[in-house]
Amino acid sequence: MYPKPPYPRISVVICTLNEAKNLPHVLPYIPDWVDEVVLVDGHSTDGTVEVARKLRPDVKVFYQPGKGKGEALRLGIKGSTGDIVVTLDADGETDPKDMDRFIEALLRGYDFAKGSRLRLSLPVGKPMHRIIGNLIIAAVFNMLFLTRFTDLCSGYNAFWRNSIEKVSLDSEDCFEDEPLLISRAKKMGLKMVEVGHHDRGRMSGESKAPSWRQGIKAIKTLVREWLKGRSH
Repeated sequence: MYPKPPYPRISVVICTLNEAKNLPHVLPYIPDWVDEVVLVDGHSTDGTVEVARKLRPDVKVFYQPGKGKGEALRLGIKGSTGDIVVTLDADGETDPKDMDRFIEALLRGYDFAKGSRLRLSLPVGKPMHRIIGNLIIAAVFNMLFLTRFTDLCSGYNAFWRNSIEKVSLDSEDCFEDEPLLISRAKKMGLKMVEVGHHDRGRMSGESKAPSWRQGIKAIKTLVREWLKGRSH
């Protein structure tokens, strides 16, 4: 287990929308060396916040005024206080026990540790069309930004606060999804590394975003961000 140092402080940010059944697979397994857990709720109607507070009485809750994961991520990052921020999915797919992999990468000198569900094994319970779609998104990113990443859509990421503050958190469309976050981090010259993590599959319920719409949006985002970079 990763030993808790006196520095840095570590915050975990989790965005939720009707994830009451999944939080028991997430919150109790967050390592005890994490200093702060921030939950941003997007108008849940299933008692998500109440479940979160029961499982983790010290959870810091923010209520999202608008909608969309992008706004929730921005609110959570700004509301957290850690020197390192880790983003974790609320549906149980991302295993908190893998968190030490990300922290170790940052302590080795990286600014941004980007998660990949494909470095260790194939994701659990993912239909083949979603796996292929994620590979296509990664291939587009690699072609545009000259990288060798395997996964652009994992919700498991970690970064130093003073590094991510360079990525225009207040811009109008910032953080609409993970591909945008990674594109802007790359354009800002952050030192990035891909970290493999286990994908346990969604524990309950269905994904909030249709796969085809999410994939098209991600590719449009990558091309737009690449073109913006070339125009400066």
